[in-house]
Amino acid sequence: MTEFDPGAVRAFRFLNCGLDPATGEARLGYAFDDGPEMVEVIRFPGAPFAFDGARAAAVERALRLLHLIAGVSYYKAAVPPDIRIEAYDIDAETAGLLETIYENGLGEFAYRNGLSLRGRVQFPVRAATEAAAPVLGLHEHAVVAIGGGKDSLVSIEALRAAGVAQTVAWVGGSPLIAACAARTGLPTLNVTRALSPLLFELNRRGALNGHIPVTAVNSAILVLAALLHGHDQVVFSNERSASYGSLIPGTGEVNHQWSKGWDFERAFARHVRRNVAADLRYYSLLRPFSELAVARQFARIDHYDQFFSSCNRNFHLLGERPAQRWCGVCPKCHFVFLALAPFMPKPRLVAIFGRNLLDEPEQAPGFDALMEYRDHKPFECVGEGRESRAAMDVLADSPAWREDALVRRYAREIRPQLEAAERGLAPLLEPSDDHGIPEGLWERLRAHFGA
Repeated sequence: MTEFDPGAVRAFRFLNCGLDPATGEARLGYAFDDGPEMVEVIRFPGAPFAFDGARAAAVERALRLLHLIAGVSYYKAAVPPDIRIEAYDIDAETAGLLETIYENGLGEFAYRNGLSLRGRVQFPVRAATEAAAPVLGLHEHAVVAIGGGKDSLVSIEALRAAGVAQTVAWVGGSPLIAACAARTGLPTLNVTRALSPLLFELNRRGALNGHIPVTAVNSAILVLAALLHGHDQVVFSNERSASYGSLIPGTGEVNHQWSKGWDFERAFARHVRRNVAADLRYYSLLRPFSELAVARQFARIDHYDQFFSSCNRNFHLLGERPAQRWCGVCPKCHFVFLALAPFMPKPRLVAIFGRNLLDEPEQAPGFDALMEYRDHKPFECVGEGRESRAAMDVLADSPAWREDALVRRYAREIRPQLEAAERGLAPLLEPSDDHGIPEGLWERLRAHFGA
């Protein structure tokens, strides 16, 4: 097997993209230099699809946007200096959006690989500014991304309470997510995404690898899915904590979950309205809320206790067997346990995880990182350090939790070093004004969360 030399690659090429309405299969083509074509295949259930002229044009624009954003999975293998788009042209606004997504969404990848992407990612501009996107007359229905964790389930139940028609949708073949989706009792939409086998071959031969902005890719997939089905909303469940990254000494902020943050949501939603369909709304239902506010809301629902999991190791390493929904040792397990503890009866939470993570002294370094004590916040989708400190502070005063090993350690070693303002819970439960939720829905949602 010959080695792949990323430094020898000069150009990343967007070759072509197409969608077959009869089968619902989209094909996205890419290549490095004069190398072989790498084809990604995405399959949308519900075919055959039929569109009128305006909707067909919107579907084509959404397909191109997906082609461009999904290319990040391939571009990162070499990060070459030249980017070429060969089947169509893009305008300056689209190029700016893509450069923002690639630079920021690959922030952790760049940090881990010792790269700087600032000013390196430049998409070619060869088209005049596009005409404003038309109103398509899409019907009121939400395509809601479900990931198998607590956040999307909170959104689904909030939309249900608000009387919003919805379909729960996910990308990939996770049985755990499928079981959660079935548990909702709502219509489901499972989109499949098959990366090119050639990309995995490049990885084996020495390509650069690392974290990509997968939420940006999935957002583009579900925008296209919504258009194919004539729905007017794409809803994610990213809370305001996602906008804050890990502070690395000597480097600055690196946000593992940048494409879950407000900056991405605002830019992507604006682009969809201006360039794809004027009546297609993209937003996060949980954007105004902290992780702790979401955890408080989830604790009021027991319908999913034996179905949900936020553990990334569950998805990547342990398979999908229900007995292994939580590994108990990763940052996601640590944070979800800690976030739910102030709001959920202790026996219920311990039953969900199968163990009490806060009474395992050897897990102290993991919880220290969450609190940003002697370490930076982990590169995972977890809450801010102040949220973890506030949750632990509540537990330190709780008769049910204060005798557990890590809670006792917090009260003894860490709490005395903190000012009162650094550990208060109440301010973290107040909603923010930074969100893209439709106004009428926001009023109903606010009442639902405050109930």
